Amino acid sequence: MTTTAPLARRLGTGDAVVIGLSSMIGAGVFSAFGPAARAAGSGLLIGLAIAGGVAYCNAVASAQLAAQYPTSGGTYVYGRERLGEWWGFIAGWGFVIGKTASCAAMALTFASYAAGGPLWANRLVAVAAVVALTAANYHGISRTVEAAWVLVGVSILALVVVVLAIATSGHTHGGIGSSSFGAYGVLQSAGLLFFAFAGYARIATLGEEVRKPEETIPRAVPIALGIALALYLAVGVAALVGAGPAALAGSVRPLATAVNAGGAAWALPVVRIGAAVASLGALLALIAGVGRTTLAMARNSDLPRWLASVHPRYSVPDHAELLIGAAVVVLVLTTDLRNAIGFSSFGVLLYYAIANASAYTQPKQRRRWPRGLNVVGLVGCVLLVTTLPWSAITAGVGVIAVGLLGRSLAVRRRRLQCEAG
Repeated sequence: MTTTAPLARRLGTGDAVVIGLSSMIGAGVFSAFGPAARAAGSGLLIGLAIAGGVAYCNAVASAQLAAQYPTSGGTYVYGRERLGEWWGFIAGWGFVIGKTASCAAMALTFASYAAGGPLWANRLVAVAAVVALTAANYHGISRTVEAAWVLVGVSILALVVVVLAIATSGHTHGGIGSSSFGAYGVLQSAGLLFFAFAGYARIATLGEEVRKPEETIPRAVPIALGIALALYLAVGVAALVGAGPAALAGSVRPLATAVNAGGAAWALPVVRIGAAVASLGALLALIAGVGRTTLAMARNSDLPRWLASVHPRYSVPDHAELLIGAAVVVLVLTTDLRNAIGFSSFGVLLYYAIANASAYTQPKQRRRWPRGLNVVGLVGCVLLVTTLPWSAITAGVGVIAVGLLGRSLAVRRRRLQCEAG
């Protein structure tokens, strides 16, 4: 078995769009409207638009870079190539750690909807989900895509049912303009709602497995993001009309609260099933994406080289995916869902800030979108990071510092070995 074998190119545009959608339409859309309503009331719709705008800038930056560097690793590779090894490491490390926490959040959200039992039972159900989806990813990207098609279809259907159920119920509670909000609250809601968008660039992290990546990736990323944004806006309006911002703000399951308050309690089982399935879809794509970034970092010795192994039959980063699965299991058994979401947002926004900076440096012949979008995306990411809870910022900065220290020691050790040899 070689540790540097390439991955097989098996994904077309439709497959890539589905991978992106399954990454975005996960637990975020079923849970993020609650904290967003607490931050901004009915102003969460403005926050959603801001989050979508920043996400679009990030998406086109990632797509443009992926067309030039069609290999596994996403912004880790782009940062190394455009800004230098250290910036690439920061992006990759932030992504791996943050998205591993995200995997745990998705697994726990799935369990809360699917089982709804005591905490220990939910954790066991979450562990079972992680093991099953790690096994699906391990058996090849084609299996991942097949599962993603089913999961994302059920998830979108559930969200459409939520919107139609509230729209046809004839009940309203408050509505869109029923609460006051401030600029900071709107920005904080944008930072929280950004969690629901983080996934479109999963297409880019799978760049080594996409057919004709220079054409497929720039086409698939905006399509996936556009579908998600349209769906989220419809769901956000329906949730505000059905329950009002006050009820949403006090709910841990805001869409269930919205259909219940909106006189459409018959749709509650649909919401529960949809949330569980969407969480599974996001978890499936997340494990695949984190595994590919880990593979790319290991190829460059920024992580242990044994993580660069590619399975000779299934053509997947087998060691990386098994390690990620094991790490997620540990987090599922020990972590708190809210802390995992906040920490993940920090890592994701840092990751995309570096993506925008990397895209800004691309020459004219490699550009597909204007540089101004890269500037807006970079400023937007930095601004949204400042709105996150201080606990998330502190934890994020600490973990990045630990990673930088570890890489510094590894680089120094390799230098001494070269000098001695």
